Parts: sequence; structure tokens; C-alpha cells
Amino acid sequence: MKKKSRINIAYYFLLPYLLLFVIFIIVPIIAAIVLSFTNYNAVERPNFVGLLNYINLLTQDDIFMQKVLPNTCIFAFIVGPVGYALSFLLAWMLAQVSKVPRTILALLIYSPSMTSGIAMAVVWKIIFAGDQMGYINYLLMDWGITNEPILFLTDAKYLLTIMIIVSLWSSMGVGFLAILAGILNIDTQVYEAASIDGLRNRFQEMFYITIPMMKPQMLFAAVMAVVNTFSVGAIGVQLSGANPTPLYSGQLIVNHIEDYGFIRYEMGYASCVSLVLLLVIYSISRFARRIFQDD
Repeated sequence: MKKKSRINIAYYFLLPYLLLFVIFIIVPIIAAIVLSFTNYNAVERPNFVGLLNYINLLTQDDIFMQKVLPNTCIFAFIVGPVGYALSFLLAWMLAQVSKVPRTILALLIYSPSMTSGIAMAVVWKIIFAGDQMGYINYLLMDWGITNEPILFLTDAKYLLTIMIIVSLWSSMGVGFLAILAGILNIDTQVYEAASIDGLRNRFQEMFYITIPMMKPQMLFAAVMAVVNTFSVGAIGVQLSGANPTPLYSGQLIVNHIEDYGFIRYEMGYASCVSLVLLLVIYSISRFARRIFQDD
């Protein structure tokens, strides 16, 4: 009876989380699924159209197939893996130094992920400004590489590359902290035993001890990297100051959803694109889980 009562009490503690999960996750997903089969403008009553939104997305939406989808794939498959690798390498290097400098450096590395919006509006727009006051343009003209300023933030040739640079700069978020915590929690006696058994350097320790012993943290960081890279949408809009971005050069799936949902008010079509994005994130997250799950 005591064990049963403890289980019942545990349910009461879980209830607030379950309610929030249902209200803010389950209900919106169900609503998006229903609306994706309708023509809905947020004012009039939804009209059921079946699979028409999905058919139009794959066959009629040239912007999505020729611009948005390639941009998102390029952005995600560069920022995700590279940012993930940088998170691990930086966390591993920080774990080798003493506590005080490690804490200071960890805060410095983590802080861009919290202030990326402000930094994009101030720092990065100044760095890539399209006049002589922009730092990059000033250096290029001072070195004689170019004779006139380059419109980095409004030129379709450069916007996506700058978005990738800014995203990598701000990609050291909670995944980085989780990896750092996982490395620091590994028992040092394991490394001592491994050195006796023949491991010779830090890199062998990394591959044979560190990574295998922190698979949960690695999985968490991988999932966060996938979610963050595919759900980013504000970077291109904030840098270029427009949605859609110039010639759709920095348009990602999230921007496409905002364009149709909150500018054109085609909520049914926006819900369809949202579900496609959800399936992509879920599929890649499952793949990451299969890699890092225990045998």
C-alpha cells in the first residue's frame, strides 16, 4: 500500500508538466494536422480540401522546392554537424583546464546563444554593413580587394553564407553545456585504468572512453542541434530586414511558414508545411537516437 501511495503522489507531481505538455505540444500538433487538410484564412470557417495542400506543396510551390528546401538543407547540414562537433571539441578542451578559467570560458562561449538576437541586430549588421562603415567592407577596401562596398546582407550571393557564420557563432547552447557536464562527470579512475591498459594520449581517451561513456549527453546535444537548426528562421529576416529575404536567398522552412501563416494568412497551407518540418525533425532525431543508443 505504501508503494502504491508513493506512485500516486508521483503522478500529482507530474500533473503540471503533463498539462503543459498536452496544452502546448499535443493540442497544437493535432490542430495543425486538422488544419493542414483545410483551406483556412484565420477569419472564415475552414474548408476541407483533403490532400490538396500537400499536393500543391510538392508540385506547385516552386519557391519551396527550388529555394526554401535547398536553403534549409544546406543550412541545417552545415550548421548542425559543424556546430555539434564544435560543441564537443570546445567542451572537451574546457574539461582539461582548471575550474575557475573553465567556468569563465564556458560562460563566454555559451553567452552568444542567449544574446544572438541582440547581437544580430547590432554587432553582425555592423560587421557586414553594406557601406564603408561596415568592418568587412572597410577592410576589403583598405586592402585593395574591392573598390566599392559589397551589399552583404541584401545580396543573394552572400546572405546564406553569413547566416551560417552567425548560426555557428551562436550554436554553443544547452547541448554544449550538457556535453561539458557529461565529460566532467566521468570518473577519473577510468582514465587512470585505461592508461595502465595502454592508452597513450588524450585523443585515444576521447574516442575509447569519453564518447562511449556519455552517450545520453551526446544524444541530447544531437537532438537539440537538429531541432535548433531546422527551427531557426529569424536570422535571415533580422540580417536582411525583410521577409521574404532578397530573392528568397535566405528563406528557410520556418520563414516559409511565417510567410504563408502570418503574412498571407493561409493557415491551412502553413500547417501543412509545419507538419513536413515536424516529420523531418522527428526522422533525423530518431536517426541520432539510433546512433547513440546503448547496444
